[in-house]
Amino acid sequence: MARTYTTYTPDLKMKVALAAVREDKTINEIAAEFDVHPCQVSEWKKQLKDSAEAVFPRRKRKQAGDGREDVSYLQQQIGKLTVELDWLKKKMGVNGRVKMSWIDPDDPDLSITRQLGLAGLSKARYYYNPVPETPLNLELMDVIDEIYTESPFLGSRRIQAMLRQRGFVVNRKRVIRLMSQMGLQAIFPRRCLTKAKEEAVKYPYLLKELTVERPNQVWATDITYIRVGDGYLYLTAVMDWFTRFVLSWRLSNTLDVAFCLEALEEALEHGTPEIFNSDQGCQYTSRAYTEALSSRGILISMSGKGRCYDNILVERLWRSVKYEEVYIKRYDSGVEAHSGLYNWFKFYNDKRPHQSLGYSTPRSFLEKVG
Repeated sequence: MARTYTTYTPDLKMKVALAAVREDKTINEIAAEFDVHPCQVSEWKKQLKDSAEAVFPRRKRKQAGDGREDVSYLQQQIGKLTVELDWLKKKMGVNGRVKMSWIDPDDPDLSITRQLGLAGLSKARYYYNPVPETPLNLELMDVIDEIYTESPFLGSRRIQAMLRQRGFVVNRKRVIRLMSQMGLQAIFPRRCLTKAKEEAVKYPYLLKELTVERPNQVWATDITYIRVGDGYLYLTAVMDWFTRFVLSWRLSNTLDVAFCLEALEEALEHGTPEIFNSDQGCQYTSRAYTEALSSRGILISMSGKGRCYDNILVERLWRSVKYEEVYIKRYDSGVEAHSGLYNWFKFYNDKRPHQSLGYSTPRSFLEKVG
């Protein structure tokens, strides 16, 4: 029997890519809403970010000799954007669970389609309810994430045993499937987040026996998973080792290099480190990332494969953010995750005392020694 292929319209691809670029939903959520495979969501998002102008060409307009037609067009666009901005302002701060209530079929200025677009909702989600993971699987995923955060060296067999200790009768196949869905794998011999391309350039680990004694001597970065609704978003952060100050952070629904670069560029607004440490993930070994560092004269240091404790301070940061924020809040949407993490990182830098800093906060310690 001949294999059949599904053809997707450019309009659908555009909607899926735009939904992914907003970074307020997981890839699985977007795939379920639009009834496409998660790999297609990631691919169309990448295509949009790589060649936005080619994917979404601008409308061609006749240009009057005196420019009046252009001015008229711009005025129309300004009026349209003003209406949309007013609509969005009224919706700021609303809980993710009530997003559907934003949509007003009788709105005189905005169509249902446009309201859905502004709210980051698809027609499929508005008219139909997607089927989520079972409550049991979601509970198992929560417990697995907590176990992995506490002991990232544990594999599926030991995690299954620990689940049984907590009263969950679950076979290993389900544990493997859920861990795969979450993207988790024991740090030995490798961890899926840190898989580098074979042709990528590797850099030595420069922090062994190094005494860190001043700000901007060593910065470090990493990526972790954040539970959101039915899936996960990815969180990256850049930290100064000496002061423990979090210089920047970003969320993304895909593991591309773009959000890591955005976090790096924001961190560099605070200064320039002498050494920058990361793992050997393909994001950090990519040419774009290494050139962003080397072009500024920054020495690149990389932890060994499966050695997450080479980057111990960022690993401790992940434990703190999960136990003090993520596991408590249980975000329903990317909007909630962004808001919660924004408040937590502000608390971490400005109000949370550190024993290693003499119970000063990272910001006050930075101001003192900087």
